[in-house]
Amino acid sequence: MTFMAPIEQRGALEDQARVARALGSPFVAEVLRAGQRQLGRAPRTARLIQTWPRDASASALAMRFNAALHALARNGSSPRLSALYCRQHDDYDGAVGAVLAAEDDFVAEWMRSVPQTNEVGRAAAIFAALMVAQDRFGLPLELLEIGASGGLNLNLAHYAYELGGVAAGQPDSPVRIAPTWRGPSPVCAAFDVVAARGVDLAPLDPHDAATRERLLAHVWADQPARAARLDAALMLAQAHPPMVEQGDAAPWLARELATPQARGCCRVVIHSMVLQYLAATDRAAIDDIIADAGAVATAERPLARIGFEWTAARDEVQLVLTCWPSGIARLLATCHAYGDWISWAG
Repeated sequence: MTFMAPIEQRGALEDQARVARALGSPFVAEVLRAGQRQLGRAPRTARLIQTWPRDASASALAMRFNAALHALARNGSSPRLSALYCRQHDDYDGAVGAVLAAEDDFVAEWMRSVPQTNEVGRAAAIFAALMVAQDRFGLPLELLEIGASGGLNLNLAHYAYELGGVAAGQPDSPVRIAPTWRGPSPVCAAFDVVAARGVDLAPLDPHDAATRERLLAHVWADQPARAARLDAALMLAQAHPPMVEQGDAAPWLARELATPQARGCCRVVIHSMVLQYLAATDRAAIDDIIADAGAVATAERPLARIGFEWTAARDEVQLVLTCWPSGIARLLATCHAYGDWISWAG
């Protein structure tokens, strides 16, 4: 009997190839197109994609596939694929088809794990939003991040930034983030981070070589500046280990927010590219938990929420800051998914 894929999953790799090209990654686009054409040579991977129970785009299915191939190219197990990634030839179909036939089990198993990009470039948008919160409250900040992965963005106070003509952060940091900036400059407000901790279902250890390799595999192969920045952030994390706890986001956040914060401190909940991986009930629970905490926030113990997430229609990534006790939400910017550019509304 011939298995027919759900219509929305057919061509999932091809669909995301167009997205990759639009985001400035023509090499990844060609890898995904070749993967779509050659998918029949990897029956286990093909069936995984065809029977995927959720929306392929929201699950970043193509990005999981791309990272699996990048990992194989990096480890050298397929010389022809490695040569393709080194731009020594352009036989995409030959290299991708051969590795799919040989490494079907590896690719399928890799794709079962939620993507762990821990993209450091997004820290620029979050840092800009924190400066707005600092300008609003003028208090030290306590950061709580859900979906923190390896916790690299919990270290955002240790990075250097160029944000629309505003130099911020630590000027001598080895991690330098300078997105293309559109619109007015952000408010410049120095702040102190007095505590930073996070939670993830499967936290990554920046000290572990296999973990570092997995994170680097998720960086698109034709964006070497991103890889270099990630490598620098991983090295810095060994000197400043992030505090990331293993657990579910909602109960962890409920516990943290139920613990009274210090008087004269602003608590900030942060999440970037996390909500798309959560069930609707979990997203609603997180909204309710934060709203309940906001309802008892005061000027001396304020609360803020910073979200860097796709819209429901997945047509743009929005940076939104909500502050309590007012409960007012502000759209601060639209952004590149990996933080390459920020269109600032302020």
